[in-house]
Amino acid sequence: MIHAGTRPLRVLVTKIGLDGHDRGSRIVAAYLRDAGMEVIYTPPWQTIPGVVKLATEEDVDVIGISSLATDHLIVPKMMEALRAAGLGHVGVVVGGIVPEAEQSALAAAGVSRVFGPGAAREEIVECVTALGQKSRAERVDDYSEANP
Repeated sequence: MIHAGTRPLRVLVTKIGLDGHDRGSRIVAAYLRDAGMEVIYTPPWQTIPGVVKLATEEDVDVIGISSLATDHLIVPKMMEALRAAGLGHVGVVVGGIVPEAEQSALAAAGVSRVFGPGAAREEIVECVTALGQKSRAERVDDYSEANP
């Protein structure tokens, strides 16, 4: 199920840092749009504060970060910034060229999944759907606890 509640899942697909290779992120954005999700796509070279601001403004459920260079190394800082902004419930996935030895640091920082080259469309859509639904459920739980 792509829809959770009254609107489609909202996914921010972006690139942080200096990596300008965006073919993969464009393809993934199309996969997610074709699956019925609302995709907010940014051009390359985004900053961490810019991504956090956009995620807040767009009320996203999932953020997908594309990294074909070494920009995945700054994702842990982005995860900290998301939590500081009250967006710890937002699911985060990374796709691209991420050496296996560096994937554990991303997982420890809170990244839900790393997709390498050749990841299947269905696998990506299923994962993002599940993360989006989890994000919405956690947001509702957080709201309920804060507003008894």
